[in-house]
Amino acid sequence: MHKPIKYAEKALTLTASAGWKLFSAANRMIPAGKPFTPVWSDLPLLKSKEKVKPPLGWPRETDSLCPICVREARQEIVDGKRDYKILLNEKIGEIKATILERDGKILMVKDCPLHGHFEDVMAIDPAFFKHLEDSFPGSDIRSHNDEKLHNHGSSTIKYGRGAVLTIDLTNRCNMMCDPCFMDANQVGFVHELSWEDIKTLLDNAISIKPRRQMSVQFSGGEPTMSPHFLDAVRYARKVGYTSVQAATNGIEFAKKPEFAKAAAEAGLRYAYLQFDGIGNAANSHRLVGNLFDVKLRAIENLYNAGVDIVPVVTIVNGVNNEQVGRIIQFALDNPKKINFLSFQPVSFTGRDEEITVERREAQRYTLSHLAHDVKKQTGFGEPTRDWFPISFVGTFTDWADIVHGPTEQWGNLTCGCHPNCGIGMALMIDKETREAVPVTAFLNAKQLAVDVRQVNDASRGRYLSLLGMGLALLKNYDPLQTPTHFRISDLFKKFDKTFGATGADYGKVSADRTIDDIHKRRSDRWNFLFIAGMWFQDLFNYDFRRTERCIIPYATQEGEISFCAYNTGIGWRNIIEKMHMTATLTKWYEEHGRHDIYAGGKKVALETTAHSLILDPEAVAAGKQTDLDQVGIAKNAREEKLRARAAKKLDPEQEKMAELYRQHVLKEQPTLKIQGLGGTKKPVQDVLHDKTK
Repeated sequence: MHKPIKYAEKALTLTASAGWKLFSAANRMIPAGKPFTPVWSDLPLLKSKEKVKPPLGWPRETDSLCPICVREARQEIVDGKRDYKILLNEKIGEIKATILERDGKILMVKDCPLHGHFEDVMAIDPAFFKHLEDSFPGSDIRSHNDEKLHNHGSSTIKYGRGAVLTIDLTNRCNMMCDPCFMDANQVGFVHELSWEDIKTLLDNAISIKPRRQMSVQFSGGEPTMSPHFLDAVRYARKVGYTSVQAATNGIEFAKKPEFAKAAAEAGLRYAYLQFDGIGNAANSHRLVGNLFDVKLRAIENLYNAGVDIVPVVTIVNGVNNEQVGRIIQFALDNPKKINFLSFQPVSFTGRDEEITVERREAQRYTLSHLAHDVKKQTGFGEPTRDWFPISFVGTFTDWADIVHGPTEQWGNLTCGCHPNCGIGMALMIDKETREAVPVTAFLNAKQLAVDVRQVNDASRGRYLSLLGMGLALLKNYDPLQTPTHFRISDLFKKFDKTFGATGADYGKVSADRTIDDIHKRRSDRWNFLFIAGMWFQDLFNYDFRRTERCIIPYATQEGEISFCAYNTGIGWRNIIEKMHMTATLTKWYEEHGRHDIYAGGKKVALETTAHSLILDPEAVAAGKQTDLDQVGIAKNAREEKLRARAAKKLDPEQEKMAELYRQHVLKEQPTLKIQGLGGTKKPVQDVLHDKTK
C-alpha cells in the first residue's frame, strides 16, 4: 500500500501537467530565442531539426567492407608493399551493403565481386531495432578546427568531439585472452608510448572543437604495465579531463593495494574492469586459474582507494551469455560498490578476424540479444520501454549546455553515436534495502525527451530552461511506480548531480577533488545503476555511417581514429603500431627482460582472497557454459587453430613457430618426439629422466 506522500506527489504531477500546457503555449506564441555560440565551439548550438541523421529504417543501403579484400590490402601496407596514404584518398576494400529484414531478423548482406557473398545478423528483434533508430536524436555539432587530427579517408570522424578518448599506453599484456580485439602479445613487436607521446596526444585532444568535457581511458594491452601509467593519469587530470579511466584486467590492482591507492591519488576515477562472469569457472576461458578471485580483490582495493569500478563484460554467445543475469544480480547485491555495467557483444577482430562462418554464426551476439537476455534472466527491462540508444541522452546534455551558458569553458560530455552502436537501461536502487526499479517504469523517457527538445529549441536562457525541465520531469513522473522510499526530491537531486545545473555541492569531480568529495558523492542513498551495451563493429557488419559518428576515438601518432576503424575496418591499429614500433620483441626482451604472462591456467599470487562483496553461491557454483561443446563448435581462435592443425599437419617451420608460441607465450611444457614410438610425445623432463635411469 502506498504512503500518503505518494498520492500528494501524484497530485503535484497533475498540477505540473497543467503548468506545462501554459509553458508550452507561451513557447509557441513567443518567437524562439537564437541559439548562442559558446566559447567551446566556433559553431552555434543546434536546434533539434538541425541535427543530422544518417539514413535509418530498412531496407537501406550503406557503405561497408569486404572482409577478405581488407585483410589482403592491410597486409600489403604492413609489409611495406603499399603506402598507407592510399587510405586517405582511395576506398580500399569498400563495397555496398544492404540492411534488411528476413525471417524475423535484421541482417546486413553484401557481395564482393572477387570474394562473393557475406551476411550477418544485426538484430533478432526488428521492433527493438526500430525503437532504437526512432529514438536517435541526431548527431552533435560537426567537428571543426580538427584537420590535423581527423584525416583518415573514409574512416574520418565527422561529428562531435567524442565522449571517451582512448589511449593505448602499450601493446604488452600480462594475459593471453581469447577473444582479444588487439591480438596482444602476438604481433612480434612492442609498441609503447613514450612520455612525450602521451602528453602530446592528451594536449592535441583538447585543441579541437567542439571542446567538450571528455573522459580519457588509458588502455592497452594492459595499461598498468606502462612505466608512465601513473604520470599519464596525473597529467590528464591536470589538463582538464574530469573522468580518467583505465581499461584493465585488474591484476596489478589486485596484487598491490598500495598501487590502487597511488592510482586514486594520481586522479584515476574509474577502473573499467574486465569481468566475464561470476566464479572462476565462468572466467576459465581467459586461461587464468583464479581470475575471479583477482577481480574481487581488485574491486576491494580500488573501491577502498576511492576509485569507482565498471565491470566490462565481453559477451560471446554460447560462452558466457548465461552470465548476463548473474552479473546484474552481482551489481544489485553490491549497490554501494557497483553503479555501472558495460556489456560488450564480441567483435570478431584481432585474434578472431579469420573466424569460420560456423563459429561466427554460433557466437554472434547483438544488442537485441542483450536486451532479451536481461529480461529473461532478471525480469527487468522491457526492450522497447526501458532501453534506449546511448545517444538518447544527447537531448539532456543539449539542455545542460544551454543552462551552463555561453561563457562555459567546456561543453558537456555528449554521446552522439549511431543508434546501432550502443544502448542503455537504468535501474534506481535503494542502497539500504536493495529494492530496484527501472527508471523508465516511473519516468516516461520517450515523452520527456520530446518535451525537453521543446525547451531546448525555445532557447529561453538559464532560468526558463530550468523551469521547463522541472515541469517536464514532474509531468512525466509517476510516484506510484517508484521504489518505496524514493521521492520527487530524490529525482531532482539525481538529475542535478548528473548535469550540475544548479551548482549545488554533491562532491567535486574536478582535478582538485579530495577523498572527502568522493565519500560525499558516495553517500547518496540512491544508486542510479546504468546498464550499457556497446557493440563494436567487425568486418562482417561494418557500416561507415557508424564510424563517422564515433564517440570513442583512439588518440594515435597519426591523429584520432574511430574505435572501430582502428581495431577493425582497414585496421589502422596494425598499420600505425608497425609504423611507430618501439622495438622488435627480441630486442625488447634483450633490453627489458620478459614480463609475466598469466595463461595456461596459471594463477595470480595474491596476498589474500578476502573481500566484503556479496556473492550468490548458486551463481559461483554454476560452472562454465557448455553450449558450444554440446554442438561441437570451437570456442575461440586458438581452439579453431588446434583443430585445423590436427586436420592438416603443419609444415616443419610452422610447427616450430607454434611450439615456440606454446612455450614462451602460453608457458606450456616443451615436448620432444621419441623416435620409433610412432610420434608419441613426452615432456622434456620425462625424456631427461629416462636417460638417467
